[in-house]
Amino acid sequence: MKKQFYILLTAILAGFSSCSKKPDYAQIQGWNILSDSYEDALVTIAAAKDYHINHLQLSHSIVMDLREVKEKEKQELVNDLTEKAHRAGIAEVVAWDHALYKLDYYPDEFKTGPNNTIDLDNPAFWTWFKNDYREMLNLVPQIDGLVLTFIETGARAENQFSQTLKTGPEKLAAVVDAVADVVCTEYRKKLYIRTFAYTDAEYENTIGCINHIQNQEVILMMKETPHDFFLTHPNDQYAGTIKRPTIIEFDTGNEFNGQGIIANTWPEYVLNRWSKYARLPNIIGYVARTDRYRDTRLVGTPNEILLYALKRYTADTTVTAENIYDEFLANKYGQAAVPLVKPAFKLAFDIVTSTLYTLGTNTANHSSLNYDPYKSSYARHVSGKWLNPPVVYVNHKVNREFHYWKEVVEQLAPARFKTSDGPILTEAPFVIRNSWVTDRECMTEEYLRYVMTEKAYGVEQAEKALELIRQAQNTLSPDNYNTLHTLFERTLLTARLHEATAAAYWGYRIYARGEAFQTPWLNETITQALERLKTASAAVEQYEKPTPVGQWKWHSDARKANEYYELITSGWSEYNNVKFPLAAE
Repeated sequence: MKKQFYILLTAILAGFSSCSKKPDYAQIQGWNILSDSYEDALVTIAAAKDYHINHLQLSHSIVMDLREVKEKEKQELVNDLTEKAHRAGIAEVVAWDHALYKLDYYPDEFKTGPNNTIDLDNPAFWTWFKNDYREMLNLVPQIDGLVLTFIETGARAENQFSQTLKTGPEKLAAVVDAVADVVCTEYRKKLYIRTFAYTDAEYENTIGCINHIQNQEVILMMKETPHDFFLTHPNDQYAGTIKRPTIIEFDTGNEFNGQGIIANTWPEYVLNRWSKYARLPNIIGYVARTDRYRDTRLVGTPNEILLYALKRYTADTTVTAENIYDEFLANKYGQAAVPLVKPAFKLAFDIVTSTLYTLGTNTANHSSLNYDPYKSSYARHVSGKWLNPPVVYVNHKVNREFHYWKEVVEQLAPARFKTSDGPILTEAPFVIRNSWVTDRECMTEEYLRYVMTEKAYGVEQAEKALELIRQAQNTLSPDNYNTLHTLFERTLLTARLHEATAAAYWGYRIYARGEAFQTPWLNETITQALERLKTASAAVEQYEKPTPVGQWKWHSDARKANEYYELITSGWSEYNNVKFPLAAE
């Protein structure tokens, strides 16, 4: 197992409960379908029996807020999928919800607080609120419960008026208990509350809320990582520490890591996290996302190996990643294919973490190419928010340790994102307090070489992986070969596009600093990178083989790269309209 990045995942943060006995709750093995692609949902449901799935969540494009079931089309979809899941042997089907909804959803008669906020001290509001839930649940009578996100929802409960509920956590807990009164107490259904936060302060607010919740039937659902699903984040330090039954939410759909459109074949990563969580006393199971919208389902694809990893380790905690590779590949592609397909699968983690990540931090906008102006890459999504000390060791032929803020963000982030009133102040105020970043442009040739080395490494590994698949052609059926070849072909095209665009973009940032920085090496580097960018973007644009479409529209990355080309060569307003001259000029 490579040192790079896995070092982050092996750290067990302090504070886990020392209780040795698990609560007496049934083990949950769950999946979550996000896409409203009916045919894909049926394929996923049909596969659930082989994975011993006893819990299914319907979310996002199917139903994000329970109020959506008031629309006939949504109501019919939820009822249909619920019925089919039950018939397939899935005992528990739950729908997603968020509360409170946007403020305009609620009758004006209850908005008597300051600035037209809801008066939470008005008993009539809670009567209306509970009755609304009864009406909604009656529209989807077969569902077995809800997954309720109660943090940072439309009309944030903590911002509503109350003289009796003194704190934000108390207000949040009042909402949860009101929902639980209906869902758990009256309808005898399950209620899972989904927690996440962007900062430590928000985590304190969330934990405080949970401590105020009175209904003891409420179950927690916590992400595998703090805040959001990044490969470089540590485990969530709070999961398993709270004395409520808890399920862990895994993003096997890889929202930020390729969405199954490129190779996401890394059982080591899944086992590394799940093996830590599964042994904690309050953890009673998991739920894994099975897609990232539209036709990106895992079932039936090479990336299904992630679901298989969760299944096998849950059944047998002695199983290893090597076992999972060997079993999954032999069952899916035949024993003869294993020696070549297995090493290709193993390269996926390093390819993605050197392509969609840069020096240890994610620099992709929900998997899409967008270094600038996507500010979250340099504040909200930085793994250093959750590590102490905030350092990362990067292999990828870079072979160096970096401080996330003083080095990685300081160099990679545009100056406008590092100011005292910028996104870092909101997301990681300690960085400003510690003066770990400045409000100046700091990109240098030294860091450009690090970036280029890492991106070139990603291309090199992607080329190796695709060649291994090509060598395995005679051991595979035509359909299996086509599936694997196109997956790893897209992975390589993605790596090449990022390699060229990253060199051009961060090189231009140096060039725009002024004449003193415009060395012959830099000029030649940017010129060559722009040439490669055009070639790589054309390859993506002209790729005609069927490609899944999720939240990430893979072909659109070519358009974004070409936008950078035009900005760099015509003058980018954010960088004083400095124009990089092409050789022909």
